[in-house]
Amino acid sequence: MWALCAYKCPAAFYFTAFAAKYTMSQPSNVSLSYRDAGVDIDAGDALVEAIKPLAKRTMREGVLKGIGGFGALFEISKKFKEPVLVSGTDGVGTKLKLAFELNRHDTVGIDLVAMSVNDILVQGAEPLFFLDYFACGKLDVPTATAVVGGIAKGCEQAGCALIGGETAEMPSMYPAGEYDLAGFAVGAVEKSKIIDGTTIAAGDVVLGLASSGVHSNGYSLVRKIIEVAKPDLDGDFHGRTLADVLMEPTRIYVKPLLALMETMDVKGMVHITGGGLVENIPRVLQPHLTAVLDAQAWTMPPLFHWLQQHGGVADAEMHRVFNCGIGMIVIVAAEQADAAFAQLTAAGETVFRVGAIRARDGDEHQTIVN
Repeated sequence: MWALCAYKCPAAFYFTAFAAKYTMSQPSNVSLSYRDAGVDIDAGDALVEAIKPLAKRTMREGVLKGIGGFGALFEISKKFKEPVLVSGTDGVGTKLKLAFELNRHDTVGIDLVAMSVNDILVQGAEPLFFLDYFACGKLDVPTATAVVGGIAKGCEQAGCALIGGETAEMPSMYPAGEYDLAGFAVGAVEKSKIIDGTTIAAGDVVLGLASSGVHSNGYSLVRKIIEVAKPDLDGDFHGRTLADVLMEPTRIYVKPLLALMETMDVKGMVHITGGGLVENIPRVLQPHLTAVLDAQAWTMPPLFHWLQQHGGVADAEMHRVFNCGIGMIVIVAAEQADAAFAQLTAAGETVFRVGAIRARDGDEHQTIVN
Protein backbone atom coordinates (compact mmCIF):
# COMPACT_ATOMS: atom_id res chain seq x y z
CA MET A 1 0.00 0.00 0.00
CA TRP A 2 1.08 3.57 -0.60
CA ALA A 3 3.47 2.52 -3.30
CA LEU A 4 4.34 4.96 -6.04
CA CYS A 5 2.40 3.21 -8.79
CA ALA A 6 2.94 5.24 -11.92
CA TYR A 7 3.06 2.00 -13.90
CA LYS A 8 -0.74 2.11 -13.66
CA CYS A 9 -0.83 5.60 -15.11
CA PRO A 10 -1.46 5.99 -18.86
CA ALA A 11 0.70 9.08 -19.35
CA ALA A 12 3.80 7.57 -17.79
CA PHE A 13 3.18 4.16 -19.35
CA TYR A 14 2.81 5.40 -22.91
CA PHE A 15 5.72 7.76 -22.62
CA THR A 16 7.95 4.95 -21.41
CA ALA A 17 6.62 2.54 -24.06
CA PHE A 18 7.28 5.12 -26.78
CA ALA A 19 10.79 5.71 -25.49
CA ALA A 20 11.49 1.97 -25.47
CA LYS A 21 10.18 1.58 -29.02
CA TYR A 22 12.22 4.55 -30.18
CA THR A 23 15.45 3.23 -28.67
CA MET A 24 14.87 -0.13 -30.32
CA SER A 25 14.35 1.36 -33.78
CA GLN A 26 16.96 4.10 -33.39
CA PRO A 27 19.98 2.65 -31.53
CA SER A 28 21.82 5.22 -29.43
CA ASN A 29 23.97 5.55 -26.37
CA VAL A 30 21.16 7.14 -24.37
CA SER A 31 20.11 5.18 -21.27
CA LEU A 32 16.64 6.22 -20.12
CA SER A 33 15.27 5.78 -16.60
CA TYR A 34 11.87 6.14 -15.01
CA ARG A 35 13.05 9.49 -13.63
CA ASP A 36 13.71 10.62 -17.23
CA ALA A 37 10.06 9.79 -17.94
CA GLY A 38 9.02 12.06 -15.07
CA VAL A 39 8.47 9.50 -12.31
CA ASP A 40 10.62 9.72 -9.18
CA ILE A 41 10.53 6.39 -7.34
CA ASP A 42 12.85 7.72 -4.62
CA ALA A 43 10.40 10.54 -3.87
CA GLY A 44 7.63 7.97 -3.61
CA ASP A 45 9.66 5.92 -1.15
CA ALA A 46 10.37 9.05 0.90
CA LEU A 47 6.65 9.82 1.04
CA VAL A 48 5.84 6.31 2.27
CA GLU A 49 8.35 6.71 5.09
CA ALA A 50 6.89 10.11 6.01
CA ILE A 51 3.36 8.69 6.02
CA LYS A 52 4.01 5.66 8.24
CA PRO A 53 4.01 7.46 11.61
CA LEU A 54 0.94 9.48 10.58
CA ALA A 55 -1.00 6.33 9.78
CA LYS A 56 0.23 4.57 12.91
CA ARG A 57 -1.61 7.11 15.08
CA THR A 58 -4.92 6.03 13.55
CA MET A 59 -4.62 2.30 14.24
CA ARG A 60 -7.55 0.67 16.02
CA GLU A 61 -8.87 -2.74 16.97
CA GLY A 62 -9.41 -4.86 13.87
CA VAL A 63 -6.37 -3.84 11.84
CA LEU A 64 -4.44 -7.01 10.97
CA LYS A 65 -2.05 -5.59 8.43
CA GLY A 66 -1.67 -2.07 7.16
CA ILE A 67 1.02 -0.32 5.15
CA GLY A 68 3.39 -2.41 3.07
CA GLY A 69 1.32 -5.15 1.51
CA PHE A 70 -0.72 -5.27 -1.66
CA GLY A 71 -3.88 -5.01 0.43
CA ALA A 72 -4.73 -4.03 4.00
CA LEU A 73 -6.49 -6.53 6.25
CA PHE A 74 -9.22 -5.70 8.75
CA GLU A 75 -11.17 -8.03 11.01
CA ILE A 76 -14.70 -6.97 12.00
CA SER A 77 -15.13 -6.88 15.77
CA LYS A 78 -17.01 -9.68 17.49
CA LYS A 79 -19.22 -7.02 19.11
CA PHE A 80 -21.23 -7.05 15.88
CA LYS A 81 -23.68 -9.97 15.78
CA GLU A 82 -25.04 -9.35 12.26
CA PRO A 83 -22.65 -6.80 10.76
CA VAL A 84 -23.58 -5.02 7.56
CA LEU A 85 -20.76 -3.21 5.80
CA VAL A 86 -21.45 0.35 4.66
CA SER A 87 -19.08 2.04 2.23
CA GLY A 88 -18.67 5.52 0.87
CA THR A 89 -16.30 7.29 -1.49
CA ASP A 90 -15.81 10.96 -2.32
CA GLY A 91 -13.34 13.69 -3.13
CA VAL A 92 -12.73 17.28 -2.05
CA GLY A 93 -13.98 18.99 -5.20
CA THR A 94 -12.87 22.42 -6.35
CA LYS A 95 -11.96 23.47 -2.82
CA LEU A 96 -8.62 22.03 -3.93
CA LYS A 97 -8.24 24.89 -6.43
CA LEU A 98 -8.39 27.34 -3.54
CA ALA A 99 -5.87 25.23 -1.61
CA PHE A 100 -3.47 25.47 -4.56
CA GLU A 101 -3.89 29.22 -4.83
CA LEU A 102 -3.35 29.74 -1.10
CA ASN A 103 -0.66 27.05 -0.83
CA ARG A 104 -2.53 25.44 2.06
CA HIS A 105 -2.48 21.67 2.05
CA ASP A 106 -2.79 20.58 5.69
CA THR A 107 -6.60 20.62 6.03
CA VAL A 108 -7.98 19.27 2.75
CA GLY A 109 -7.24 15.76 3.98
CA ILE A 110 -9.70 16.31 6.83
CA ASP A 111 -12.29 17.36 4.25
CA LEU A 112 -11.60 14.17 2.32
CA VAL A 113 -12.21 11.92 5.31
CA ALA A 114 -15.25 13.89 6.46
CA MET A 115 -17.05 13.56 3.13
CA SER A 116 -17.05 9.76 3.37
CA VAL A 117 -17.30 9.05 7.09
CA ASN A 118 -20.18 11.50 7.62
CA ASP A 119 -21.98 9.85 4.71
CA ILE A 120 -21.78 6.32 6.08
CA LEU A 121 -22.50 7.55 9.61
CA VAL A 122 -26.02 8.66 8.66
CA GLN A 123 -26.97 5.03 8.07
CA GLY A 124 -25.88 4.16 11.59
CA ALA A 125 -22.46 2.85 10.61
CA GLU A 126 -19.32 3.11 12.71
CA PRO A 127 -16.40 3.98 10.38
CA LEU A 128 -13.77 1.25 10.57
CA PHE A 129 -11.09 2.11 8.05
CA PHE A 130 -10.17 4.56 5.31
CA LEU A 131 -8.06 4.50 2.16
CA ASP A 132 -6.92 7.46 0.10
CA TYR A 133 -5.80 8.13 -3.48
CA PHE A 134 -3.38 10.98 -4.18
CA ALA A 135 -2.52 11.76 -7.80
CA CYS A 136 -0.19 14.42 -9.16
CA GLY A 137 1.98 15.28 -12.14
CA LYS A 138 5.19 15.59 -10.12
CA LEU A 139 5.39 14.38 -6.55
CA ASP A 140 6.31 17.03 -3.99
CA VAL A 141 7.00 15.12 -0.78
CA PRO A 142 6.35 17.97 1.72
CA THR A 143 3.03 18.84 0.06
CA ALA A 144 1.89 15.22 -0.12
CA THR A 145 2.94 14.66 3.49
CA ALA A 146 0.89 17.68 4.59
CA VAL A 147 -2.14 16.33 2.71
CA VAL A 148 -1.86 12.86 4.21
CA GLY A 149 -1.24 14.42 7.61
CA GLY A 150 -4.68 16.00 7.28
CA ILE A 151 -6.15 12.65 6.26
CA ALA A 152 -4.66 11.08 9.39
CA LYS A 153 -6.14 13.85 11.56
CA GLY A 154 -9.54 13.25 9.98
CA CYS A 155 -9.30 9.54 10.67
CA GLU A 156 -8.39 10.21 14.30
CA GLN A 157 -11.44 12.47 14.63
CA ALA A 158 -13.62 9.73 13.13
CA GLY A 159 -12.04 6.89 15.10
CA CYS A 160 -11.20 4.93 11.95
CA ALA A 161 -7.90 3.48 10.80
CA LEU A 162 -5.95 4.83 7.85
CA ILE A 163 -4.79 1.48 6.57
CA GLY A 164 -3.67 2.16 3.03
CA GLY A 165 -3.67 4.32 -0.04
CA GLU A 166 -2.26 4.96 -3.47
CA THR A 167 0.15 7.63 -4.63
CA ALA A 168 0.22 8.08 -8.39
CA GLU A 169 2.79 10.33 -10.08
CA MET A 170 1.57 10.91 -13.63
CA PRO A 171 3.69 13.29 -15.72
CA SER A 172 1.70 15.72 -17.92
CA MET A 173 -1.64 14.71 -16.36
CA TYR A 174 -1.86 17.62 -13.91
CA PRO A 175 -0.65 21.24 -13.98
CA ALA A 176 2.44 21.99 -11.90
CA GLY A 177 1.62 22.29 -8.22
CA GLU A 178 -1.78 20.63 -8.50
CA TYR A 179 -3.06 17.22 -7.42
CA ASP A 180 -6.30 15.32 -6.96
CA LEU A 181 -7.67 13.46 -3.97
CA ALA A 182 -10.18 10.69 -3.51
CA GLY A 183 -11.04 8.61 -0.47
CA PHE A 184 -12.92 5.47 0.49
CA ALA A 185 -14.40 4.62 3.90
CA VAL A 186 -15.85 1.35 5.16
CA GLY A 187 -17.96 1.06 8.27
CA ALA A 188 -20.23 -1.48 9.93
CA VAL A 189 -23.66 -1.43 11.53
CA GLU A 190 -25.83 -4.11 13.09
CA LYS A 191 -28.43 -5.20 10.57
CA SER A 192 -31.21 -4.48 13.06
CA LYS A 193 -29.88 -0.96 13.70
CA ILE A 194 -29.58 0.36 10.15
CA ILE A 195 -30.97 3.90 9.98
CA ASP A 196 -32.89 4.38 6.73
CA GLY A 197 -35.57 6.90 7.65
CA THR A 198 -38.48 4.46 7.40
CA THR A 199 -39.59 5.16 10.99
CA ILE A 200 -39.73 8.95 10.53
CA ALA A 201 -43.26 10.23 11.09
CA ALA A 202 -45.20 13.47 11.19
CA GLY A 203 -44.49 15.30 14.44
CA ASP A 204 -40.85 14.27 14.66
CA VAL A 205 -38.35 17.02 15.45
CA VAL A 206 -35.52 18.12 13.17
CA LEU A 207 -32.30 19.09 14.96
CA GLY A 208 -29.46 20.81 13.15
CA LEU A 209 -25.80 20.51 14.10
CA ALA A 210 -23.70 23.54 13.23
CA SER A 211 -21.23 23.29 10.37
CA SER A 212 -17.66 24.57 10.63
CA GLY A 213 -18.10 26.57 7.43
CA VAL A 214 -18.79 25.83 3.78
CA HIS A 215 -17.34 22.33 4.34
CA SER A 216 -16.46 20.89 0.91
CA ASN A 217 -19.38 21.62 -1.39
CA GLY A 218 -20.32 24.64 -3.45
CA TYR A 219 -16.76 25.84 -4.02
CA SER A 220 -17.28 26.40 -7.72
CA LEU A 221 -19.75 29.13 -6.73
CA VAL A 222 -17.49 30.28 -3.88
CA ARG A 223 -14.59 30.71 -6.30
CA LYS A 224 -16.82 32.53 -8.79
CA ILE A 225 -17.90 34.97 -6.08
CA ILE A 226 -14.24 35.53 -5.12
CA GLU A 227 -13.44 36.17 -8.79
CA VAL A 228 -16.18 38.81 -8.98
CA ALA A 229 -15.70 40.42 -5.56
CA LYS A 230 -11.87 40.33 -5.58
CA PRO A 231 -11.57 40.43 -1.76
CA ASP A 232 -8.34 40.55 0.21
CA LEU A 233 -8.18 36.93 1.32
CA ASP A 234 -5.59 37.82 3.95
CA GLY A 235 -7.67 40.67 5.32
CA ASP A 236 -9.54 40.59 8.63
CA PHE A 237 -12.84 38.72 8.59
CA HIS A 238 -14.49 38.66 12.01
CA GLY A 239 -11.18 38.16 13.78
CA ARG A 240 -9.70 35.72 11.26
CA THR A 241 -8.56 36.00 7.67
CA LEU A 242 -11.07 35.28 4.96
CA ALA A 243 -8.69 32.61 3.68
CA ASP A 244 -8.75 30.86 7.07
CA VAL A 245 -12.55 30.85 7.13
CA LEU A 246 -12.84 29.59 3.56
CA MET A 247 -10.36 26.76 4.17
CA GLU A 248 -11.83 25.67 7.52
CA PRO A 249 -12.12 21.87 7.22
CA THR A 250 -15.38 19.96 7.27
CA ARG A 251 -16.66 19.04 10.72
CA ILE A 252 -16.67 15.32 11.47
CA TYR A 253 -19.73 14.32 13.51
CA VAL A 254 -18.94 10.64 14.05
CA LYS A 255 -18.16 10.30 17.76
CA PRO A 256 -21.00 12.37 19.26
CA LEU A 257 -23.59 10.81 16.94
CA LEU A 258 -22.42 7.25 17.56
CA ALA A 259 -22.79 8.00 21.27
CA LEU A 260 -26.29 9.42 20.71
CA MET A 261 -27.34 6.26 18.86
CA GLU A 262 -26.33 4.24 21.91
CA THR A 263 -28.75 6.11 24.14
CA MET A 264 -31.85 6.70 22.01
CA ASP A 265 -33.71 5.94 18.81
CA VAL A 266 -32.33 8.19 16.09
CA LYS A 267 -34.85 7.99 13.25
CA GLY A 268 -32.89 9.70 10.54
CA MET A 269 -29.70 11.65 9.84
CA VAL A 270 -28.69 13.74 6.87
CA HIS A 271 -25.20 14.88 5.90
CA ILE A 272 -25.65 18.28 4.23
CA THR A 273 -23.38 18.13 1.20
CA GLY A 274 -23.95 18.90 -2.50
CA GLY A 275 -27.56 19.95 -2.89
CA GLY A 276 -27.56 21.92 0.34
CA LEU A 277 -30.42 21.78 2.80
CA VAL A 278 -33.30 21.35 0.38
CA GLU A 279 -31.97 18.50 -1.76
CA ASN A 280 -30.46 16.27 0.91
CA ILE A 281 -33.20 15.94 3.54
CA PRO A 282 -35.70 14.27 1.15
CA ARG A 283 -33.22 11.40 0.74
CA VAL A 284 -34.36 10.02 4.12
CA LEU A 285 -38.06 10.89 3.92
CA GLN A 286 -40.92 8.70 2.77
CA PRO A 287 -42.86 10.24 -0.17
CA HIS A 288 -45.76 11.35 2.05
CA LEU A 289 -43.62 13.47 4.40
CA THR A 290 -42.13 16.97 4.31
CA ALA A 291 -39.52 18.63 6.52
CA VAL A 292 -40.37 22.24 7.36
CA LEU A 293 -37.38 24.30 8.50
CA ASP A 294 -37.46 27.70 10.17
CA ALA A 295 -34.57 29.79 8.83
CA GLN A 296 -34.82 31.99 11.92
CA ALA A 297 -34.13 29.02 14.20
CA TRP A 298 -30.40 29.08 13.64
CA THR A 299 -27.74 31.71 13.08
CA MET A 300 -26.29 31.66 9.59
CA PRO A 301 -22.53 32.29 9.96
CA PRO A 302 -21.05 35.54 8.61
CA LEU A 303 -19.29 33.76 5.74
CA PHE A 304 -22.61 32.74 4.18
CA HIS A 305 -23.95 36.28 4.49
CA TRP A 306 -20.76 37.51 2.80
CA LEU A 307 -21.14 35.00 -0.04
CA GLN A 308 -24.80 35.86 -0.53
CA GLN A 309 -24.16 39.61 -0.52
CA HIS A 310 -21.14 39.64 -2.82
CA GLY A 311 -22.57 37.04 -5.18
CA GLY A 312 -26.11 38.38 -5.21
CA VAL A 313 -27.24 34.83 -4.47
CA ALA A 314 -30.97 34.30 -3.92
CA ASP A 315 -32.18 32.63 -0.72
CA ALA A 316 -33.46 29.59 -2.62
CA GLU A 317 -30.09 29.16 -4.35
CA MET A 318 -28.25 29.46 -1.03
CA HIS A 319 -30.40 26.69 0.44
CA ARG A 320 -29.83 24.32 -2.50
CA VAL A 321 -26.07 24.89 -2.81
CA PHE A 322 -24.71 25.51 0.68
CA ASN A 323 -25.24 24.06 4.15
CA CYS A 324 -25.90 27.64 5.38
CA GLY A 325 -24.48 26.78 8.79
CA ILE A 326 -26.08 23.36 9.34
CA GLY A 327 -23.76 20.48 8.50
CA MET A 328 -25.78 17.57 9.86
CA ILE A 329 -29.49 16.95 10.43
CA VAL A 330 -30.74 14.60 13.16
CA ILE A 331 -34.41 13.54 13.27
CA VAL A 332 -35.85 12.18 16.52
CA ALA A 333 -39.26 11.71 18.11
CA ALA A 334 -40.62 14.85 19.78
CA GLU A 335 -40.41 13.28 23.25
CA GLN A 336 -36.67 12.65 22.80
CA ALA A 337 -35.76 16.00 21.27
CA ASP A 338 -34.75 17.73 24.50
CA ALA A 339 -32.59 14.82 25.64
CA ALA A 340 -30.90 14.59 22.23
CA PHE A 341 -30.31 18.34 22.24
CA ALA A 342 -28.73 18.19 25.71
CA GLN A 343 -26.52 15.20 24.97
CA LEU A 344 -25.17 16.62 21.71
CA THR A 345 -24.54 19.98 23.34
CA ALA A 346 -22.66 18.31 26.18
CA ALA A 347 -20.55 16.50 23.55
CA GLY A 348 -19.41 19.84 22.13
CA GLU A 349 -21.85 20.28 19.25
CA THR A 350 -23.74 23.50 18.61
CA VAL A 351 -27.32 22.33 18.20
CA PHE A 352 -30.43 24.08 16.88
CA ARG A 353 -34.04 22.92 16.85
CA VAL A 354 -34.52 23.83 13.19
CA GLY A 355 -37.91 22.34 12.30
CA ALA A 356 -40.31 19.45 12.25
CA ILE A 357 -41.74 16.72 10.02
CA ARG A 358 -45.32 16.96 8.79
CA ALA A 359 -47.58 15.31 6.22
CA ARG A 360 -46.77 16.34 2.66
CA ASP A 361 -49.27 18.55 0.89
CA GLY A 362 -49.71 17.23 -2.65
CA ASP A 363 -46.53 17.34 -4.68
CA GLU A 364 -44.86 20.12 -2.69
CA HIS A 365 -41.11 19.91 -2.19
CA GLN A 366 -40.07 17.65 0.66
CA THR A 367 -37.95 20.37 2.24
CA ILE A 368 -39.49 23.77 2.87
CA VAL A 369 -37.42 26.58 4.38
CA ASN A 370 -39.52 29.41 5.80
